[in-house]
This record gives sequence, structure tokens and C-alpha cells, in this order.
Amino acid sequence: MLRELGALLRREWLRYIRTPVWIISSLLVPILYLILFGQGFNYPGGPAQYLGAPNYISYFAAGMVGFVALTMSLFSGANVIFDKGLGIVKRQAATPAPRSVIFLSPLIFRSLIALLPAFLVLGLAILLAHIPGFVGLTISGSVGVLGAFEIVIAVLVLALMFNALFLAFGFALESPQSYFGIVNLLNLPILFTSNALYPPGVGPDWLHQIAEYNPVSLCVNVLRENLFGSSSYYPYIPEVYLMGLLAWAAAFISLAVVLGRRALRTP
Repeated sequence: MLRELGALLRREWLRYIRTPVWIISSLLVPILYLILFGQGFNYPGGPAQYLGAPNYISYFAAGMVGFVALTMSLFSGANVIFDKGLGIVKRQAATPAPRSVIFLSPLIFRSLIALLPAFLVLGLAILLAHIPGFVGLTISGSVGVLGAFEIVIAVLVLALMFNALFLAFGFALESPQSYFGIVNLLNLPILFTSNALYPPGVGPDWLHQIAEYNPVSLCVNVLRENLFGSSSYYPYIPEVYLMGLLAWAAAFISLAVVLGRRALRTP
């Protein structure tokens, strides 16, 4: 099983590095959001308004990490649909490789590769704080080893759950039009019902209630509490939000396993 998994992971890596346009665009899009959206909407305010973050760009930069983890997973299933159209998935299913490996290889690779642009955004936001004319991320908390570990795990779990879901859609659906229809239907509601982009003072109360349970919000809360030392602005410690995120991940991955098994079932 490990040999087959390694071979399929190598295939995913080769496909990734042979598409430089995709690499560049996946890195540039969040950077443009950070520079244009973050700088353009840097509303004045203090920690009380931004849940402990010293300014909006700091609040927004942490939210962008969750945003990137979500958006990087959107095209995972599209690759599967294209592979099915070329007959690659059928040939993989005809090999001795277990069906679980065929599903796990893109899941593991796409989830790990999502960490790169996510933390690139975080690093750039810190760098902007030292460039004249820009406002950047100011870390006002004390991030220790445990805090850094929690941040990485939160982003990885978020990427895993959405990659699993969208990969399952890719295996289950036949046409790119159907896939992107479902993806676009889910993407924006998930993003805009979270607290990734907007502080709590913006929007109605019912939206804030939804945002509290949104998996993107749970991930971002882990980041913000560790980066800004803002536990007094949240009802729970980061570990509680991480547990809630793991519960969401278990539900999403379970659904993905069911859909993936049905799609890869030998006719």
C-alpha cells in the first residue's frame, strides 16, 4: 500500500510542478487579496473591535489563511474529472492499488500543498508591517511551540476536510460544469458566513451566530487567539475551537469516503 501511495503522490507532485501557471496564480491571488483588499479596507479600530487584533489588516491576514486553505481545495475535484475523461482513473482502478490509495494520494498532496500559499500570505502580511506606506500583520501575542503547532494543525485540518469533500465530488460527478456549479454554490456561502473577512460588528446577529460554528471561523479563531493573545475576546480557548474543527473534519471526510467508494466501485 505504501509503495502505491508513494507512486501516486509522485505523480501528483510531477503534475503540480509541470504547471507553473497554476503555481504562480495560486500564490498571486491571495497576495493580491492581501495587498488590495486588506490595505483598501483597513478600517481604523482597536483590539475590542477586531477580537484582540491590533488593526483590521492583522485581523484580515489571519482570516486570509483560512480563506486560502478553502480556495486551494476548490480545484482538487476538477483534476479528478479531467483524469476520468482521459481514462486515467479507470486505469488506476484496474491496477492492484487499493481504492483508498487512489483517493488518499490527491487528498494528502493537495492538503499539504495548501500550506504553502497559506503561510506565504502570513509571512507577507508580517513583512508588509515593515514596508513604508503599507500596514501589515502585527503579532501582539506570545506564540510558543504549542501555539505554532496548533496553527499548523488547524490549517492542515481545514485543508484536509475541504479537499476530501471536493475530491469526492470530483469522483462522483462526470462533467466539469456540474462540479463547478456545486463548488461555486458552496464556496462563497462558506466563506461569507465565517469571520475570516469581516469583524463581528459588521452584519446582523443571525450571521454572527452562523459564523461561530463555521469551520473556517474555527480555524481562524485558533490563529487569532495564538497570534494576538486575545483569549479574553473569545469564549473558548484555542484547543476547543480545534476540537470543533476536528469534528467538522470527521463529518466531511466520512461523507467523502462514502461518495468516493461509490464512485470507485468496480462495475
